[in-house]
Amino acid sequence: MALKLMYITNRPEVAQIAESAGVDRIFVDLEYIGKADRQGGMDTVQSRHTLEDVKRISESIQAAELLVRVNPIHDATAQYGSSEDEINAAIENGADILMLPFFKRVDEVRRFLRAVDGRAKTMLLLETPEAVEIVDDILRLDGIDSIHIGLNDLSLGYGKKFMFEPLAEGLVETLCSKFRKAGIAYGFGGIAALGKGMIPAEMVIMEHYRLGSTCAILSRSFCNVDKIDHLGVIASTFIDGLLEIRAFEDKCVSTDSGSFEDNRLEFARRVKEICGGIL
Repeated sequence: MALKLMYITNRPEVAQIAESAGVDRIFVDLEYIGKADRQGGMDTVQSRHTLEDVKRISESIQAAELLVRVNPIHDATAQYGSSEDEINAAIENGADILMLPFFKRVDEVRRFLRAVDGRAKTMLLLETPEAVEIVDDILRLDGIDSIHIGLNDLSLGYGKKFMFEPLAEGLVETLCSKFRKAGIAYGFGGIAALGKGMIPAEMVIMEHYRLGSTCAILSRSFCNVDKIDHLGVIASTFIDGLLEIRAFEDKCVSTDSGSFEDNRLEFARRVKEICGGIL
C-alpha cells in the first residue's frame, strides 16, 4: 500500500498541481502559537495560513483530502478565539482531517476529540517528550483516526542535534509498534525527492515501509514554490518527483527483510556521522 503523501500549501493553483500529480492530502497549516519560539533559527516551515485559506483550498481541490493543522489547545486568541471556535470554523470551511499539534496532556487530546465530535477525521501530531510518556493513556481514547510523529519538534524536545535521531535510535519504532497494536494508522516525518536530503529519501522511505508507516509529508525541498515562479516548472517537479517516489515504493513492496535491516543499520550509521559533524 502506497504512502499517503501530504504537501503544505495555501495556494489553490499549487494545490491543484499537487493533487493532479498524485498528492493524497493538501495540508493547510494554521498553527502559530509557540511555534516561532521553539523552532527559531531552524530551517523549518512556519506557515502563515488562515481559515480563509482553508475555504479557498477546499473549493479548489476534488480528489485530495484537505488536512488542516490547528493550533495547540488554547482558551482564547484574538485571531481564532478558543480551540473549539477554531476547530468549528475549520470544519465549516471544508477540512476533511484535523491535526492537533504539540499536545502534552491526555486532557488536551480528549478536548480536541470532543470538539471534533466525529465531524472530520482526527490526526494527532505526537511531537513532545511529554506525549511520549503518556502515549499508552492516549491510545485508550476513542476517536483517534491516525497519529503522525513530528520529528522536528520531538528531536528538539529531547535536545537532539538532528531530527532523524529519534528514528535512528529506535524511539519511532517503539511508538509505531504501540500504534500498530492499537489498530491506529500512523506515519512520521517528511521525505524529500529521491536522491535529495541529508539522509537520502530512498533510505527514509525504506524505513517507512519497514515500520509499517502509512503517510509522510513531502518536505519543502521536494518542491520549494517560494523559489519557483513558473507553474509549469512546479507541475513538472511534482509529476516527475511523484513518479520516482511511487516507482521506488513498488520496489519496497518486494524488498526482503534482510535489505530493510541493512538499510536500518546504514541509516543509523549516517545519522551518527552527521551528528558528529554538528557543533
